[in-house]
Amino acid sequence: MGQTESGAGHDLDLDLRLAARLAELRTQRAWSLEDLARRSGVSRSTLSRLERAEISPTTALLSKLCATYELTMSRLLAEVEPAPSPLVPADRQPVWHDDDAGITRRSVSPPSAGLRGEVVEVTLRAGADIAYEGSPVPGLEHHAWILAGAVEVTVDGSVHEARAGDCLRFRLWGSSRWRSLGPDPARYALALVLP
Repeated sequence: MGQTESGAGHDLDLDLRLAARLAELRTQRAWSLEDLARRSGVSRSTLSRLERAEISPTTALLSKLCATYELTMSRLLAEVEPAPSPLVPADRQPVWHDDDAGITRRSVSPPSAGLRGEVVEVTLRAGADIAYEGSPVPGLEHHAWILAGAVEVTVDGSVHEARAGDCLRFRLWGSSRWRSLGPDPARYALALVLP
C-alpha cells in the first residue's frame, strides 16, 4: 500500500486530507462514484473506500485518478499538504512510498497552484517496473536526470536506457514505463512542466 510521510514520521492526517481532496475533485465535476469508476477504470467500491480513508491508495491507483483529473501525482499530494511556503526544507518534503511497487517519490518543489513546473525525486528499487497507462496531463513535459543507477524508460513505445548523469527529456501523450535495471536502485530527479 502507498504511504506518505513528511520528514521522518508518517503523517496519518495526510491520508485523511488526501481522501477528502479526492472526494472534492469528484464533487467539483458533479460526477457520481459510478461516473468516476467508468472514467478511471477503478471499481466503485474501491473509490468509495478510498474517499472514506478506509484504504491507502497505491501508486497505480493514484496514477489512474490523477490521469482522470488531469493532475500530476506530486501536485495532488502538494494540494493536501498544510499551507504552502516558498521554501520547503529537505526534512519537510513530503515522501510517498509504495513498497509493493518498489517506488519512493519525494516532492522536492514547494507546493504552488499557480506555477507550472515542479521537481520530484524518485527512487526505484532494483528490478522495480512501474507502468502508467497515460499521461496525467496530455503533453506533460518531463526532464528525467538520472542521479544513481540505471533506468529503462519507455515513452509512447520508444525505449530509452539512461544511466547516472544522463538526462532524458520528452513530452508525454500516452503510456510510459519506468524500470530500474539494477543491481542497485535507480534514483532520478524528475522535472515536470505543465503544457
